[in-house]
Amino acid sequence: MQGRTVMGRSLYIFVICCIAALGGFLFGFDSGVINGTVDGLQTAFDSDAAGTGFNVASMLLGCAVGAFFAGRLADRFGRRTLLIVAAIFFLISAWGSGIATGSLEFVVYRILGGMAVGAASVMTPAYISEVAPAAYRGRLATTQQVAIISGLFMAFVSNYVLAHLSGSAVNELWLGFATWRWMFWVELLPAAVFLVALLFIPESPRYLICVGREGEARRVLGLVMPERDVGAKLDEINATLARDRPPRLRDVINQATGRVHGIVWVGIGLAVFQQLVGINVVFYYGAVLWQSVGFSEGDALLINVISGAVSIAACLVTIALIDKVGRRPLLWAGSAGMAMTLVCMAYAFSTATMVDGSLQLGDGMGVFALLSANAYVFFFNASWGPVMWVMLGEMFPNQMRGSGLAVAGLFQWLANFGITMTFPIMLASIGLAGAYGFYAFCAVVSVLFVLRFVKETRGKELEEMAYG
Repeated sequence: MQGRTVMGRSLYIFVICCIAALGGFLFGFDSGVINGTVDGLQTAFDSDAAGTGFNVASMLLGCAVGAFFAGRLADRFGRRTLLIVAAIFFLISAWGSGIATGSLEFVVYRILGGMAVGAASVMTPAYISEVAPAAYRGRLATTQQVAIISGLFMAFVSNYVLAHLSGSAVNELWLGFATWRWMFWVELLPAAVFLVALLFIPESPRYLICVGREGEARRVLGLVMPERDVGAKLDEINATLARDRPPRLRDVINQATGRVHGIVWVGIGLAVFQQLVGINVVFYYGAVLWQSVGFSEGDALLINVISGAVSIAACLVTIALIDKVGRRPLLWAGSAGMAMTLVCMAYAFSTATMVDGSLQLGDGMGVFALLSANAYVFFFNASWGPVMWVMLGEMFPNQMRGSGLAVAGLFQWLANFGITMTFPIMLASIGLAGAYGFYAFCAVVSVLFVLRFVKETRGKELEEMAYG
């Protein structure tokens, strides 16, 4: 009987974490779907390179806003509530992005979607870390990244299939609408599933205790741990919370010194370096990137599908290792691997020649670039992709988890916006080789950052986390 009870409890935790991780799936899908629509947007809205870059990057402004305010709002209204709001925004954005008739209208809907992505990006790992036991919290939190990559993968597959059916993203597909519009509308289905599923999961017990709803927290804790341990856990959580006031944004500042807590700077560093290595250039501009060196649209979209599959495989490796070897070793090893593969990509692109006004890679270098790119994607998704979100979800003390996530999330998405906006400029000025050389340099610096500033969180209860 006891074995079945333990198994049932573990299954329940896994299911509610997977439901929360659907926010990550939509995060990935919403981020990846734009990859196959760039040509369609340029044609439909008659936009130049700068305008197209802003259309692509506009979502990230919403992401910054969503990530910044989600933590604070979640401290007031609850993690589950914010995820429900995010699901509604995903639905509105998916529909609106497909019906948009001009850049301004499109940008408004993409910013709404970005707010949902930003909120989900910080609330999903926070929710999972607050309901999962420390012994396998890392593996469960990594489901967020598996979901993100699965969302990217499904967006790439969907884009490839729809473009194959019509012949091109700009061609008409069904009901008189262009293919690129249907690429956005596919997201309506998983967004609806996410919204309905969220109605059946409990609120975070740590949030419930924080707002004085201890009876509800006791009930939820009873669902995720043995009943005999619930009382001790309630006392442990209460001991780490300031009971005389609710969490607030200025908790990130040490009131004694007037300076930002060291742990917040570490969170900001993790968030920013995850973007400075250039991974979202592959996710957002992958089709454009490979077409720019001579691949056809169909081949470029297929390469995206392959990269998505490689990403999922890498995340599965992380799930197997993160609670065994820890977070910190995965981060520095991933940085070293990315640095090497980015250097290889920069070298490959430096050999490209101009043919009829466009870059062309030789057959050998084309294969070398593809192998290097997929090795780079593998290293990222076996390290910084999932581990950064795991650490942000668990590294902050209870009192400042929402605020710390808000600040780190804001910087993460601002860095994402900066990298995404500058890539077309770098492509036109210093070329692909120069751009990937810069990302390689950032990967090298990130190794030093991890070794110097990042502390291990493997196996620690959330109540053990210190301000630093």
